[in-house]
Amino acid sequence: MPAIVVDQLVKTFRAGSVRALDGVSLALEPGEAIGIIGPNGAGKTTLFGCLLGFLHPDQGRITIDGRAPDDLANRAATGYLPERLVMDRWMTGLAFLAYHHALARLPEATRREDCEAAIVRVGLDREAGAKAIRSYSRGMLQRLGLAQALLGEPRILFLDEPISGVDPSGVLLFRRLLGEQRARGATLLVNSHQLDEVERLCDRVVFVERGRVTAIETRAAGASAARALRVRFAAGARLERAAIEAALRDAGAELLDVTPPDARFRVADDAGATRLLSTLLAGSLPVVEAVADEGRLERLFTAPAGGRAT
Repeated sequence: MPAIVVDQLVKTFRAGSVRALDGVSLALEPGEAIGIIGPNGAGKTTLFGCLLGFLHPDQGRITIDGRAPDDLANRAATGYLPERLVMDRWMTGLAFLAYHHALARLPEATRREDCEAAIVRVGLDREAGAKAIRSYSRGMLQRLGLAQALLGEPRILFLDEPISGVDPSGVLLFRRLLGEQRARGATLLVNSHQLDEVERLCDRVVFVERGRVTAIETRAAGASAARALRVRFAAGARLERAAIEAALRDAGAELLDVTPPDARFRVADDAGATRLLSTLLAGSLPVVEAVADEGRLERLFTAPAGGRAT
């Protein structure tokens, strides 16, 4: 049974003149990680609001474990990291967590211990936990927000721009923590503009545009898609034209441009990229690295709406 079912959801504003969601349907399996992406104003935040029970749809239905989104049993099993962190800034970090620990009806006997562990878990020290939230940086606020969302090991996590304002070390930490949530079987919904992180974390990615789901990508969906590949050669290397032409022929690839020490190729799929690199190396061309020049999720933002397949 799917953990979350969204069936023909419609949500309008301004007396029906603005159609924020227009027949959205989704099904999420227990333990699945789903990314929600799309241009600004596409309806992603509205969809999150409906899933959390903050907004009531005009038409359609949402069930979470067979119950309404705002059912208290669902609330107790949900963790939420909002994009806009509105906190009582006079509180200390530990007091903020203790307050939410109590609201979640978690055991009072372990409250201080749980909150101190939560602070450390997200990379804040105990000294930071004793400081007023008003002294926190943007990255510290984001870490505190994640600590609050993870209290009680919720079964479902809603994460709205989870790494916004986080430094590179924080990104690595968040990546590890969210990986741990997936490993324990939590269902994750991630709304983010950080496409590389969404692609890394999520099993499926839902592209929302003008209130509709216009594409759904799986993690392996790019394996059979054409892509640009940027190959970097050793500085000063002499690039033998015959070797490059042989690689193009064997891999069925196309040379897009050359800007030493880089060359850009278009390959049909992952297997074509492997054949291209194998042939280049066999031809004694000094390949230093090869990276995808265009992520498959980025292409969703440039493809014509009518050309996207769901």
